Amino acid sequence: MKNILVIGAAGQIGSELVPYLRKIYGDSHVVATYNRTPLLENVMESGPSEKMDATNGDVLAEVVKKHNIDAIYNLVAVLSAKGEANPTLSWQINMDTTFNCLEVMKETKGAVFTPSSIGAFGPGTPMDGTPQDTVMRPTTIYGISKVAGELLADYYYLKYGVDARGVRYPGIISNVTLPGGGTTDYAVEIYYEAIKNKRYTCNLSAGTFLDMMYMPDALEAAVQIMEADPAKLKHRNCFNVTAMSFDPEIIAAAIRKHMPDFVLEYNVDPIKQAIANSWPNSMDDSAAREEWGWNPKYDLDKMTVDMLEKIAAKLK
Repeated sequence: MKNILVIGAAGQIGSELVPYLRKIYGDSHVVATYNRTPLLENVMESGPSEKMDATNGDVLAEVVKKHNIDAIYNLVAVLSAKGEANPTLSWQINMDTTFNCLEVMKETKGAVFTPSSIGAFGPGTPMDGTPQDTVMRPTTIYGISKVAGELLADYYYLKYGVDARGVRYPGIISNVTLPGGGTTDYAVEIYYEAIKNKRYTCNLSAGTFLDMMYMPDALEAAVQIMEADPAKLKHRNCFNVTAMSFDPEIIAAAIRKHMPDFVLEYNVDPIKQAIANSWPNSMDDSAAREEWGWNPKYDLDKMTVDMLEKIAAKLK
């Protein structure tokens, strides 16, 4: 990769991926794009940026040509819970952006990273140790768009030679940018509320296990898969990746190791709970480990220490 375009650079992953990529490839070689949500100040000031609606293919093609882009990180998505509030808009944004990225890179013979998600699975999927290749019948518009995106990426690789790659992310936990309407948002919010109020009201029930990952590992996965030797990849755009699996009680116990008086309460959101119940408890990511050396660095305890320290400093 020589010149990289990050679409959705103002989002939870994008706001941290851009500085990460710029450290690796150079500030001038990573272009950050945004639409309605402004970029973080450090992202705006450290390298090139463009205000752009990625659902407009002509505009995307112009930006790609202007900056001589040979790789796109497509991070635009309406997430699971927010998508259920407006399925039509969710489908339009998620699918139009993915289609446009693949179409543009078809012409330039470039590469596209589009993350899929744990949300691509459904209630018919094996819940424990979810295999890399299995039944995928999601029950949310977000999940349906992710499955469609995986298939579309496969199609553009097989038919046009587009180097389309990706991972199926679990819930992503970050101390920099707050999440934007996902079912796993509680795993970020709980740390903020622990620091601010020493208590948290969770919208998922005890016993709801979900895969999670700390942002530093998520960033590393995004680069590793794109830099992986294509000759070793049996799968290309839909690798299961995970780092930990826990329920609200387990993450609360990890916090209490540092804040013994932390209180966890519950007020279950039926929509988010139904979505969470349709997702796996834990994924099998052995294909990613075998094909391109995936190996996360953070477990729950190590992440908790870092989250509490960084958020406490941030909220001073």
